[in-house]
Amino acid sequence: MTTSPQQIIEHALAASSADQCVVMVRNTTSANLRWANNTLTTNGAMAKSAVTVISLMERADGVSAGTVSGAATTLEQVMALVDAADAAARNASPAEDAAPLASALVDPDWDEPPANTDIGIFAELSPRLGEAFALSNASRRVLYGFVDHQVVTTYLGSSTGLRRRHVQPMGYLSCTGKTADLEQSAWFGQATRDFTDVDPLAVESTLATRLGWGSRSLALPAGRYDTILPPAAVADLSIYALWVATARTAHEGQSVYGKPGGGTRIGERMMRPEVTIFSDPHHQDLECSPFVVAPASGIASSVFDNGIGLQRTEWIKDGVLDALVQTRHTARLTGQPNTPLVDNLIVDTGGQGDLDNVIAATDRGLLLTCLWYIREVDPQSLLLTGLTRDGVYLVENGEVTGSVNNFRFNESPIDLLNRFTGSSSSIPSFSREWGDYFPWTSTPALRVPDFNMSSVSQAR
Repeated sequence: MTTSPQQIIEHALAASSADQCVVMVRNTTSANLRWANNTLTTNGAMAKSAVTVISLMERADGVSAGTVSGAATTLEQVMALVDAADAAARNASPAEDAAPLASALVDPDWDEPPANTDIGIFAELSPRLGEAFALSNASRRVLYGFVDHQVVTTYLGSSTGLRRRHVQPMGYLSCTGKTADLEQSAWFGQATRDFTDVDPLAVESTLATRLGWGSRSLALPAGRYDTILPPAAVADLSIYALWVATARTAHEGQSVYGKPGGGTRIGERMMRPEVTIFSDPHHQDLECSPFVVAPASGIASSVFDNGIGLQRTEWIKDGVLDALVQTRHTARLTGQPNTPLVDNLIVDTGGQGDLDNVIAATDRGLLLTCLWYIREVDPQSLLLTGLTRDGVYLVENGEVTGSVNNFRFNESPIDLLNRFTGSSSSIPSFSREWGDYFPWTSTPALRVPDFNMSSVSQAR
């Protein structure tokens, strides 16, 4: 007999010897298709379930926490996790982030079973992929890529009566097109909730256009160029800027969001006044968990905050740093409101039109496709380095006139959003570097003067 997530949680809470307890169950089903050389190669479907038990023990000098995670489908396996978490809590030092657990709240769909996905999610997509493969074959192009879809159902219960449930569908397409001689490549990516908005023929057409731009190819040296970053590349950089926006690090003066010697820069202007960057769990088409899910405590999370409701949070408002990623513990340290991490990101620069409008307004410059191997060079300025990939193009007199070589870049997303000279409207985007971890972004295209292409890259 299958043990339901609700049964697992109720059993664990009843069995724990801790003073308080939090239990979460995350049920995941997924499906995928892969293709190469214009042919489907593999497909698969998977299912897994993970259980986390967080035991909290009161002691004279505070509250200690023990966290244990693992696979558990039977009550005996759940009991083993409970015993291990209780033992860990008894042996732990007092937790610096200790705080009262969220009070009783029962979601109306608590009793519902986990949601699922399977290979049938691609029933309408697959024939269209076949049509796209035929078009590419006829034009001597080859397509490589994959689609992935997963549904994660999270159940969260506590000894305080909290019972929360959230279903998160997540899918994406990543496709690379190449010329028959493999000398030119182009990439397209898209996040989706259910693949009803994914059109393989439109993807193939976009890749064909970009590969066509490569019919004229020239080499350019390293240097500073007027550069257009499409929404995918802006997402590549913006996600990194969010992930390092932790209040504790800034408060200690260890990031671009902190003052030398300590304290945060909240209240300071850091970007152009047209820029607002926010997260909102209820943002249309980018919906994500409306409550905190924290299987462990860390620089950006606290197990004591599990179940706390999330709302729209403006990280940058009219160019001014308005908030940083806070737990209740770091909020006490900084004297700021509790603003937990939300699993989406919207960058609004006040721009109009689309990428084509930004290109048309450029006399001469480079158009990127996406970025890769992004790494931090200097946390104090958030200077990042990385590589361009799968298409860098020359723009002349408002038109793309050819392709150029790849580069290594050195730039800070904070600085880029303070000096851009043109932008488009914000649209749903998909980061090449981070999209499979953080798919829910909406970003504009940006035109940036003097973008630093620090060296030529031999990568293709």
